[in-house]
Amino acid sequence: RRTTHYLFIVVVAVNSTLLTINAGDYIFYTDWAWTSFVVFSISQSTMLAVGAVYYMLFTGVPGTATYYATIMTIYTWVAKGAWFALGYPYDFIVVPVWTPSAMLLDLTYWATRRNKHAAILIGGSLIGLSFPLFNMVNLLLIRDPLEIAFKYPRPTLPAYMTPIEPQVGKFYNSPVALESGAGAVLTVPITALGAKLNTWTYRW
Repeated sequence: RRTTHYLFIVVVAVNSTLLTINAGDYIFYTDWAWTSFVVFSISQSTMLAVGAVYYMLFTGVPGTATYYATIMTIYTWVAKGAWFALGYPYDFIVVPVWTPSAMLLDLTYWATRRNKHAAILIGGSLIGLSFPLFNMVNLLLIRDPLEIAFKYPRPTLPAYMTPIEPQVGKFYNSPVALESGAGAVLTVPITALGAKLNTWTYRW
């Protein structure tokens, strides 16, 4: 019985990670990082909240959300290394910052004495608000994305994503504010659904 319990924990961790990295692109390509920032942040903050809450509530141990985010970070660094091995520059791939947001979720779960409703409402909101902020800071540290786009075009880049010279002022007025609001709103109900599925699975 104990072996089955631990095996299920491993299955949950692996499948939740795969679910997250397949929610759209799970890495920032610098050739279109800014144009995809809002879509990426919404999908990834939502999937981080769902996977981390599901995994954390199943184990009941604060800290497992951070462990879960660490697994995804390892996946991402492997992908970064693969592109680097193909001859692309080191900052062609920007590794997303999942871990700090997951730590906020763990902190919420611990501070509320393992209250799953508080973890969903407060922790999910913190993920939705903090994830785009951490990643925006991360993206500000890379080289000029346009330089990367023209020097190192991806062979698999679809036609509609072909780099073009942008017009100044045509980007989002505030992508961080836009995604933070959307992420905070969307992560709570979807995370609640994930927690409900966790309850059903445990009973089953």
